[in-house]
Amino acid sequence: MEKPKIALYWCSSCGGCEESVLDLAEDILKIIELAEIVFWPVAIDTKYQDVEKMGDGEIAVSLINGSIRMDEQEYMAGLLRRKSRIVIAHGSCAHLGGVYGLANLYRSEDCLNRAYKEVPSVRNPKGILPKVKLREGEVELELSGFHKAVRSLNQVIEVDYYIPGCPPNPKYISEAVLSVLQNRLLPKGNVFSERRALCSTCSRIGTKPERAVIKEIKRLHVWDWDPEKCFLAQDMICLGPATRGGCMERCIKANMPCRGCYGPTENVIDQGGKFLSALASIIDTRDEEEIEKIANSLLDIVGLFYRYSLPTSLLGGGTK
Repeated sequence: MEKPKIALYWCSSCGGCEESVLDLAEDILKIIELAEIVFWPVAIDTKYQDVEKMGDGEIAVSLINGSIRMDEQEYMAGLLRRKSRIVIAHGSCAHLGGVYGLANLYRSEDCLNRAYKEVPSVRNPKGILPKVKLREGEVELELSGFHKAVRSLNQVIEVDYYIPGCPPNPKYISEAVLSVLQNRLLPKGNVFSERRALCSTCSRIGTKPERAVIKEIKRLHVWDWDPEKCFLAQDMICLGPATRGGCMERCIKANMPCRGCYGPTENVIDQGGKFLSALASIIDTRDEEEIEKIANSLLDIVGLFYRYSLPTSLLGGGTK
């Protein structure tokens, strides 16, 4: 019998999600036994035309990582949606918009000016910016259009399942793909990860006070902290209370607080808003001046609380 087909595609992302597939190690052999990878531009020589020639629904499952910022990415996401029975958003950028989504704080023109004119390492004396079409003599060159805003995958196409994380835990990649290939389909919209908040499974849970209180917000680089104690108990911001677990505590074990890449837990509409609410409840003062001082110590509120989720948050960030 012909094996089911798998496709993988990379939109606006750093490449970490592609590497997370390699992190499957020998477990990738279980997938290869059951299916054929027919499209994976980063690893095999297949072309867009090869996908276009396939029948609708011919691909069993497509894993698409990265957020959507370019015409080409939107086109390929739509094409793979038509050709696939199941589409999985692979990683934080596809799931929530990701770090790239912070670009939604700026106009698209500002992003291009910064990248091609203002960065100190760039030499562009004529101030040339990329154009969608450019004619040089008889040759017409064409680039993919640059959208006004970054969007998550489900803001562009219908998504069946999600694998969160930056990068994702290989365990859940294997679980998601095998669930499709072995016809063990879960309810649509399932997120392959821990259902509880990271705090529930954190190795430092024993040092978390019953009620954390903060009188000031400390930054990692300005003092010596206890590498075995709950960050919140040391007056440092950790998004563990508002973030889905399943990451294997990779940041925590490296002595870095959680920054929320696995996204919100179930029934939470806005991850950043959830943590802001939690933070407000543990600030140990009613004095307005002290509250303002603590608030002012947060130098980048959006970058901290919406680092991975701005495009899909209530703030949106996609209006400019």
